[in-house]
Order: sequence, then C-alpha cells, then structure tokens
Amino acid sequence: MRYLPDGAQMQAADKYTIEQLGVPSLVLMERAALKVVEAIHEKGIDTSRTLVVCGSGNNGGDGFAVARLLTEEGMHAEVLFAGNEASLSQECSLQKQIAERMGIPVFTDIPEGEYTVIIDAVFGVGLSRDVSGRYGEIIRWMNSRDCRKVAVDIPSGVCAGTGRILGTAFRAELTVSMACVKAGCELFPGKNCAGETVAVPIGINPDFFRENPRVCFTYDQSDIPGLLPVRRADSHKGSYGKVIMITGSSGMAGACYLSARAAYAAGAGLVQIYTSEDNRAVIQQLIPEAIVSCYSSYDREQLTGLLKWADVVCIGCGLGRSEDSEKILLHTLKEADIPCIADADGLNILSGHMEVLRQRQAPVIVTPHMKEMSRLTGESVAEIAENRIQAAGKFAEEYGAVCVLKDSRTVVAQDGHHTFLNLAGNNAMAKAGSGDVLAGVITGLAAQGMTAFDSAALGVFLHACGGDEARGEKGAYSVLAQDLIAGIEKVLLKQDRGEE
Repeated sequence: MRYLPDGAQMQAADKYTIEQLGVPSLVLMERAALKVVEAIHEKGIDTSRTLVVCGSGNNGGDGFAVARLLTEEGMHAEVLFAGNEASLSQECSLQKQIAERMGIPVFTDIPEGEYTVIIDAVFGVGLSRDVSGRYGEIIRWMNSRDCRKVAVDIPSGVCAGTGRILGTAFRAELTVSMACVKAGCELFPGKNCAGETVAVPIGINPDFFRENPRVCFTYDQSDIPGLLPVRRADSHKGSYGKVIMITGSSGMAGACYLSARAAYAAGAGLVQIYTSEDNRAVIQQLIPEAIVSCYSSYDREQLTGLLKWADVVCIGCGLGRSEDSEKILLHTLKEADIPCIADADGLNILSGHMEVLRQRQAPVIVTPHMKEMSRLTGESVAEIAENRIQAAGKFAEEYGAVCVLKDSRTVVAQDGHHTFLNLAGNNAMAKAGSGDVLAGVITGLAAQGMTAFDSAALGVFLHACGGDEARGEKGAYSVLAQDLIAGIEKVLLKQDRGEE
C-alpha cells in the first residue's frame, strides 16, 4: 500500500524529518533534485535545452538544483525565476546563488528561446490560493510551449488535497513527487495536469503517516495476495460464508445475477437470492449455483428467517422503490444483526429514512455514486465532487458506516481508518450493471470474514483491476458488466498462481 498525503500532511512529515531526525533541509533538497533528474532520464526526456521555472520557496530551490545538476551533465539549462527576491526561502536563496555563480542564465522575464523540456518548480504542496497575475501569465505561457513538460512534486496550481485547479495550473506529462504522490495529483481534475506520477525517495519515511488516519492510501496489484481471505485446505462451502442477496424487483433479474455472480467470483461459499417471484425462472437459468427464494409482497416472517440464516446481506441492486421494497429495506436495516451492504435503490429508499443508519448495531457499508450521495446528504454533486474525500469521511463519521463513494476515483471511508483512494480502473467500466458487480464483490469478501472496511476497500480495488483486465480484452467501448466479473476472475487466478 502507498500513502497519498495532502499538502499539510506532507509538510508535517518534512518538518519532522528536519527538526526531529536532524536531516538538513538542504540535504533533502539535493536528494530531491537528483531524483528528479534521474526520473527525467529514465523516461527518455531530452534535456539538451532545459528551462526550469522556479518560485521563491523550497520547490523553487529544488528547481535551481535541478538546473545545476543538468548543467554539470553538459546540458544547456536556463532558469526563469517567477518568484521575487523578498520572498526567497533560505534554501532557495542559496541554490539560486550557486546557479548564478555557475553561470546558469537566470531570467525574470519570459524568454524567447525554444526548449526541449520545461520543468515546473514554481509552487509546492502548500499552495492554497488561486494563481493569478504574473504567476498565471507565466504558467499559461509554459503550457503553450511545444515541448516536454515535467512538474517537481506537484503541478503548480493544483490543490494537493483535492485536485482542484486553483485558477490555472501547469499541465505536466510527468510529475516527480517527493516521498509520496500527493492526493491532488491523483484526484480529477488535478490528475489531468499531473500526467504520469512517480514517487521518489529523498529521506522522508512514509511510515510517518501510519499514525494519522486522515492520510489517504491506495493499493497496487502486488498488495492483493496479502489482502485476500485465506482458503484453507480443510474447508467447505460454509467456511466461506452464506450470503443473502435482496435484489431485483420485477423485470430486474440482471441485477440479481450480476451481484450474486460477483459474490461467488469473490469467493463466497453459498449465495441465496431473494427476489420478485417473476424473476425466478430467469435467475435459476443464469446462475444455478444460487439458491432462489421469492416474494410477491413483503413477508415479515420469511425475511426474518432469511436474515437469521445468512452471514452477510446485500440489499438494493435493482430492488425498485415500491412500498414493498421500502418495507423490506427498513426491516433489513433495523433487524439484521449481520453486516449489510446497501446499494442502488436501497440507498434511494434509505435517503428518506436516514435515522435508521444511526439505530443499527451491525456494520453497514453504503455504496453511493455521486447522485445517490447527494440524495443521502442533501449536498449538491458539485459540492461533493469538490472534496470527495472530506465528504465520504464526514458521512462515515456521522452515521458510523463504511462509505464507498463511487466515481472515477472511488473513496472508501470509515471513522478511525485511513481513507482508501482507488487509482485502478478505467472509463470502459462506465456501463449499466457495474455497480451491481461491485456490491457483489464487496459482499463476497465480507462473507469470508473480512471487516467491513477491508472488504469494501479490497472489493473496490479488485473490481477496478477486473475492469482493467476487461478493457485489455475488449477495449474502451465494448466492455459489459459481466466482463468485469471475468476480469476479476483473471486477477484472482494470477494471484493464485503467484503471477504479477
């Protein structure tokens, strides 16, 4: 797993390294510059004519050091100093003096020359105001140049915590981040400006973030083997959990199938589908491995028995919003003493009965997309999107639930836990039924005894990795929800074989 800190969190780690561990700031700056140069060379970027655009802070100091190192390699490096002398940090001032003594050209006006690469070192992670005036003019000029583009730590103008564009922002193809990639470089629209992101070690230990649950983290595929539930040799179907899927109103058999099939693909031992009577024949054909129980109207006694039978319940996929659906949802949330995953129509019904979440004792995982989250919270989609990490965290804290806020960058939050930010997946997954598959995967993992948060975070990641496999097979346009399940199966097969 990798941490994705925001600006304040990264500054705290930097301060700890300097003041508590005693590593001089200039040592960190030198290592940062070395690693930036190394990363640029590794990507095959032509540095024969380089312009480094530097601000007055330590990010600018990194930039001056980069220009010096490239000059020492025999490259022609120039610096556009975008800051002002009165604001120079001590370290940046020293690096600027060294560069000037070496004869490196340092301009204060936009130069006329042509360059093979422009390196952005104007603002660091501490930027919190909109970029305007001369800074904005310079960044727009940088973006207009026809050459390669690299950002030091974070593209200038991108908010390190939210990915919001602060007025205007440098558009890099490569961002070389110190110690950790910043959350804002992976959240949209900041990701569009960061391009490829690479974290490089400079002497700041990412373990510093372990004790701060407000720091986000993400998974890589190499993490999966250590996250999956253990499959013991001496086991049976009951060892891997009994699932009740309360899904599918009349005519919504597809949602039943996709969620149940995904739960099985994730490793659940036994799945029972509770659905509208007229879905029975279709479901029994599509997924004969599942038990099918049906209702024609709300049956309190039948539902209570099913909830007592199960180890975990998933409710909402294709459930509809009828009076019977509402009664079934409220009964489930109020009376079940097993983990519950609430999705889709379950969330739409829940939005009118939010007090039920506070009354429930067993773990609850809610999986809203942006519009569903808007209904649950009363906030607009734009307000939620502006700081989705904060929105998911606030909801999780207020209702004591695990919140899976679905979008191009899905967030999983639970109070007291590091927030998971998913970086896998792709736009081929934007198809009907994709959410049903995700709900099923999370349910299948929870059935095997994983905690609510762990099953949600791993479920989101497996679902996304399955989407990457599916896109590799079918391209960006033709992927269907059932292809995601096949993709997940391929991911798990690779893990089972010990393949990367």
